[in-house]
Amino acid sequence: MKAIIFAAGLGTRLRPLTNNKPKALVEINGTPLLEIALLHLKQHGFNDVIVNIHHFGEQILDFLESRNNFGMNLEISDERDLLLETGGGLKKAAWFLQNGPFLAFNADIITDMDIKAFYEKHVESGALASVAVRQRESSRYLQFDENLNLCGWTNIKTGEVKTSRQAENITNYAFSGIHMLSPEIFDFMPDEEKFSIIDVYLKAAKTHIIKAYPHDGDLWLDVGRPEALQKAKEMFKNF
Repeated sequence: MKAIIFAAGLGTRLRPLTNNKPKALVEINGTPLLEIALLHLKQHGFNDVIVNIHHFGEQILDFLESRNNFGMNLEISDERDLLLETGGGLKKAAWFLQNGPFLAFNADIITDMDIKAFYEKHVESGALASVAVRQRESSRYLQFDENLNLCGWTNIKTGEVKTSRQAENITNYAFSGIHMLSPEIFDFMPDEEKFSIIDVYLKAAKTHIIKAYPHDGDLWLDVGRPEALQKAKEMFKNF
């Protein structure tokens, strides 16, 4: 199975830790985030993985070489010249991801989620994409109907709403930074290089199924903020 790990972020919220290293190499109990992510994917059968790089990208290249790519088939999508956001990052890596459903995973997410079960559920659903979500506090939410199909997005701080289609009994879920996509998603991507995958989902949801995959029972943490790093060290001592 194939996957992409987003490891190109600037890590501005983690400064000064990221003043001289990429966010993906920030450590939890001595283990870099990228290593945690790669081994989690490998454990669940995702051995063909492309990693995008930007901020201190050469350090990631050196790190992977020093670990012999963890015995995985790893490729690099080099964004050192221009950071492309999630949608643009996927589009640039399309050459590697075209053959079937694939996983997209943020390097700053730590979880014990069964991603193979997520993959199987996505394939079974026939959805264009499936997004892992949780009912947690956030400023931005994806909105789903009673069948867990995407119908919109909202920013509760600004009041902004984007509607893909009308629905009753809407439920707000926060995105977990983990998603499964079918390669047909590339047909919905714009011509420009840099864009968000969420906007692609909202466009595609007007005519296709984008499915929610709630996983509130899993351990999960976004360690993109300093306060979350200490929490991660306590939650995931086995790492």
